[in-house]
Amino acid sequence: MSESSVRVQESTVHVQEPTGPESSTAPGTVATHCPYCALQCGMLLSRDGAGRVSVQARDFPTNQGGLCQKGWTSADLLTSPDRLTTPLVRRAKGGELEPATWDEALERVVRGIRDIQRRAGRDAVAVFGGGGLTNEKAYLLGKFARVALGTAAIDYNGRFCMSSAAAAGLRAFGLDRGMPFPLTDVAAADTILLAGGNPAETMPPFARYLNEQRRAGGDLVVVDPRRTPTAAQATLHLRPVPGTDLALANGLLHIVVSTGLLDETYVARRTNGFDEVRRAVAAYWPERVERITGVPVADQYRAARLLGAARHAVILTGRGAEQHSKGTDTASAFINLALALGLPGTPGSGYACLTGQGNGQGGREHGQKADQLPGYRRIDDPAARRHVARVWGVDPDALPGAGPSAYELLDALGTPGGPQGLLVLGSNPVVSAPNARHVERRLRALELLVVADPLLSETAALADVVLPSAQWAEEDGTMTNLEGRVLRRRRLQPPPPGVRTDLATLSELARRLGHPTGFPADPATVFTELRRASSGGAADYSGITYDRIDRQNGVFWPAPAGEDTPEGGAAAAPGSEARARNDVTGTPRVFLDAFAHPDGRARFVVVEHRPAAEEPDSEHPLLLTTGRIMQHYQSGAQTRRVPALAEAAPRPFVEVHPDLARRLGISAGELVRVVSRRGSAEAEARLTSAVRPDTVFMPFHWGGAGRANSLVGDALDPVSRMPEFKVGAVRLERI
Repeated sequence: MSESSVRVQESTVHVQEPTGPESSTAPGTVATHCPYCALQCGMLLSRDGAGRVSVQARDFPTNQGGLCQKGWTSADLLTSPDRLTTPLVRRAKGGELEPATWDEALERVVRGIRDIQRRAGRDAVAVFGGGGLTNEKAYLLGKFARVALGTAAIDYNGRFCMSSAAAAGLRAFGLDRGMPFPLTDVAAADTILLAGGNPAETMPPFARYLNEQRRAGGDLVVVDPRRTPTAAQATLHLRPVPGTDLALANGLLHIVVSTGLLDETYVARRTNGFDEVRRAVAAYWPERVERITGVPVADQYRAARLLGAARHAVILTGRGAEQHSKGTDTASAFINLALALGLPGTPGSGYACLTGQGNGQGGREHGQKADQLPGYRRIDDPAARRHVARVWGVDPDALPGAGPSAYELLDALGTPGGPQGLLVLGSNPVVSAPNARHVERRLRALELLVVADPLLSETAALADVVLPSAQWAEEDGTMTNLEGRVLRRRRLQPPPPGVRTDLATLSELARRLGHPTGFPADPATVFTELRRASSGGAADYSGITYDRIDRQNGVFWPAPAGEDTPEGGAAAAPGSEARARNDVTGTPRVFLDAFAHPDGRARFVVVEHRPAAEEPDSEHPLLLTTGRIMQHYQSGAQTRRVPALAEAAPRPFVEVHPDLARRLGISAGELVRVVSRRGSAEAEARLTSAVRPDTVFMPFHWGGAGRANSLVGDALDPVSRMPEFKVGAVRLERI
């Protein structure tokens, strides 16, 4: 990783909070966090007397004074010429979006909602949220859907990110906190196995921990079909055929068992179900695994021995292992390997999944996921429904049940019996959803599409009503990073004239829909209610206050209310004393004493390799895998509008192995067409041996003709309902 990608900058700038109306345009500095990935790097935002905003890194525990290129340029978004500063309304079907007053826009939304629900029922209006929303917005959005709209049809784009790892964690540990220990444990590990992650590009300051680990003599094993910048740093790079990570994990466990690396004491004392898994992985002998995955037998043994010989080892998984139609089982296979080695709940060791979106962890904990209520409560649990209904002041029976998952919701839009109206906050599914051409058609079929966004994204461009939203530096709130650390995002300045915060928009929509109370626009008030709603749940935030976050560089959940919190609160969730040791910063390390199942034991789960939902054939002979690059983030709706980032990565591309390019007569820089069974995308060919000769790679940050997700299939994991983003069959054509 180059020095230009992460720079360290010492800062002693005095931090001042806005204290009144006069501070809205006054110079000042606030300590806040980057608006992009789940690392949530600490930064200082400063506004000078001319209104210019600058960024400085600060020495926060996660980024240690470093920022990536996206972080350094993040303030450019605040003054982007593409900012929306007035609502837009399409006054005639098929007409153009035109400027409108807030009153006209909101009345159009409310009128459309009432008309649709009167004719087709409550669930005919749906809500689609995002993993970048603050905890306060995610919470109020879930409440808005279930109380103001009374709909079960709500899900969010985090379903496309963390759902497989979350499902695997729940069934193994009884609790889903993506990283159940602080990042510092990664740097101290003797051996790290990273499967399907490329933090050197996706969250560059995280790579500091890998560099520190290597400098201390540690070993890094990377599992990835591509030779990514992260893999280039590895002690050992395993390059499986895309879609075969599960077989590789089972094969590594086979070697651990057969070579005496199993931690038998840990397995007997802290787990259940190992005998069944032992019998299952007996069929994954190294030579068979090599035939399935392409990973040489010698490399399998070396990886297993590096893990087994380590005093402290950490296994990490990312989207490359999880975004499959068998993603939950693949994550379970790596968890089985970690349990067999005695890692989870052992100080200095463990298993974790790397959360991608800025609030991917908190976004799913507080109610915008189809099957969950705040506090990570199941919506079909009667006790959970009673608790949340009491906080909300409604009848538990009035709360809807679980709705469809994200892709299933999008797939049903505009169909008979499906939702006819949709409200989108913090997401751009026209670019980010699988089978994106089909999703775009479904969005166009709606009677009412409402999008709240700071920018005219590809999804907003299809809307009937667009509501301009405040950006990250223009509102307060909390985020929960990949460690489960709850952080403060602070407002530096107010939104531009004509722009409202999402909380204010939801509050006003609720009022117009007949709910004059219960939907405050003030984030601190919303967070206080969130604390009450989460109290006693798995993700218990009841002991977290804004002041406590400020004093302690964030607070790790679970953090039940107690003496340290002035407002008091309910007791900790049953069993939490056994599963975590709470301290002044909450619970940095869970599972030290016990896991979150009633018996305190972790669960091994038998999982078997199976082919991808779509395999190559004579018409589509190549494998496609997708991912991110350093300069852009998610659908690119933000980063493509930052001049420095757009200049560094201006257009979509496809990585092609030189041998494949020679066979097809493709030259470097040539525009090629990538064709799948669903459609095609056009991109510049980049010739590189970083990809396998049977595989091509496309980043997914662009819409239009270069939209990678036009190629991706919609096969879903049966447990998590995660689409299969990471493997599909394609062919290349010269244009």
